[in-house]
Amino acid sequence: MGQNKEQWGSRWGFIAASIGMAIGTGNIWRFPRVAAQNGGGPFIIAWTVALFVWSIPLLMGEMIIGKRTRLGTIGSFRDFVGKKYTWMGTWIAAVCLLIMSYYSVVMGWCMKYFILSASGSFKPGITVKETEAIWNNFTTTPSQTILFHIIAMLIGGFIIYKGVTNGIEKASKIMIPTLFVLLLIALVRSVTLPGAAKGLEYLFSPKLSMLASPKIWLEAFTQSAWSTGAGWGFIVTYAVYTKESEDIGGNCMIMGLGNNLGAIIAGMTVVPAIFALSPSMEFANEALAAGNQGLTFIYLAQVFSKMPAGNFIASLFFLTMAIAALSSLLPMIEVGVRNIMDMGLTRKKATILISAVGFLIGLPSAYKLQILDNQDFVWGVGLLVSGLFFAIALIKFGLEELRTKDINMPNTDFVVGKWWNVCIMLFPVLFVIILGWWVYQSVIWYPDSWWNPFETFSAGSIGLQFILVILFGFITKNYLINKVMDGAMTPNRFNSSEEK
Repeated sequence: MGQNKEQWGSRWGFIAASIGMAIGTGNIWRFPRVAAQNGGGPFIIAWTVALFVWSIPLLMGEMIIGKRTRLGTIGSFRDFVGKKYTWMGTWIAAVCLLIMSYYSVVMGWCMKYFILSASGSFKPGITVKETEAIWNNFTTTPSQTILFHIIAMLIGGFIIYKGVTNGIEKASKIMIPTLFVLLLIALVRSVTLPGAAKGLEYLFSPKLSMLASPKIWLEAFTQSAWSTGAGWGFIVTYAVYTKESEDIGGNCMIMGLGNNLGAIIAGMTVVPAIFALSPSMEFANEALAAGNQGLTFIYLAQVFSKMPAGNFIASLFFLTMAIAALSSLLPMIEVGVRNIMDMGLTRKKATILISAVGFLIGLPSAYKLQILDNQDFVWGVGLLVSGLFFAIALIKFGLEELRTKDINMPNTDFVVGKWWNVCIMLFPVLFVIILGWWVYQSVIWYPDSWWNPFETFSAGSIGLQFILVILFGFITKNYLINKVMDGAMTPNRFNSSEEK
């Protein structure tokens, strides 16, 4: 237990770090794009349902496991649910590491665009063709994308290297208020542009009939898992450093609602700006329907050029994106670092190791945008598998005991009812439906080559990469069972038998 002496300095520090974990580029870069592609209003309805049915219940479950075991994902699964399930904890850590490796590439994009904006690259009158050329030139120049990938990993690694209180907490207390202020400035400017109302209408128009589309629900649940951090292992890891009296229900509600608020602000900034400053409605619809990874970078760069003090506002916006990316990159690194520290390494050595591995795994995504697209697709679905594993662990342990003893403690501000049990019990059903739909979509996209692991969005690509990670989990299982140090639950690790 010697490695576990670190602790959050305050509840606000923990909540700030947790909201920072959630409000990343998943909200600013991904949410407006996915919401726009799925009709705006109906997507927001489905995504809000997903928050309460999937994400918040899962965040609570993760926090219980982290508080009980005081170990990272690998050790926590070993101790909480049984040795033979250790590989599930390895899966969760691996998925987080794989997302981290390309997420730092995206943070690099944000830093590059901050520099471009600050240096006056987006001059008044610049066309979308020109901003698209800037984007294409940057993303096809590996020396640039790899350089900014290195810088992103170095910044994130340095903060984690400094520890929980002096690194993550201190940075989050500065970054999160700054992030909200910058987002609100961008929001006010965007919605006061002539024609912005069309964008707000597009984003919030109910179009209730579209809720019959399974695709919208699929995308909503995936986005909610992606952006809240549910299933990533973040909260298991952050909960290791919480006080025994920490309010699980209240904290997880604040995290989930804070995440969705950040996403809505980002959507109200990006979508109205595109409508307001597009030459025609057709152009705006085409831009939003494109679903391009570069949507924010290509179109907003041109949008800002039409505003008074456009380069200054663009600089603020891309700085906001870089801060948001960093606030989410930190827990990704920490998930890996905590697991390595559980094996006896110091924080400093563990941070250097995880940062180096993340940089190396991320090189292909930095080298080629198509590989990053593939990784974003595969491990977005992988997060749903992680959520399923957490649900299995919680169900196996006993939901009612966890709800009454761990969530609803005497000092709890927010009392959680049996809806939590029901939601967790529904996870396996929701998982089968959502994963089945992803595979079905893949077969539609690639009717003749859905099995091909080298197609960007194929079922074959998901299958091959999932099998490799699962095999890694099984091969290393016995080694990790013995290597990971004892946690808080070690004295009576299992409820009934050795294998539970």
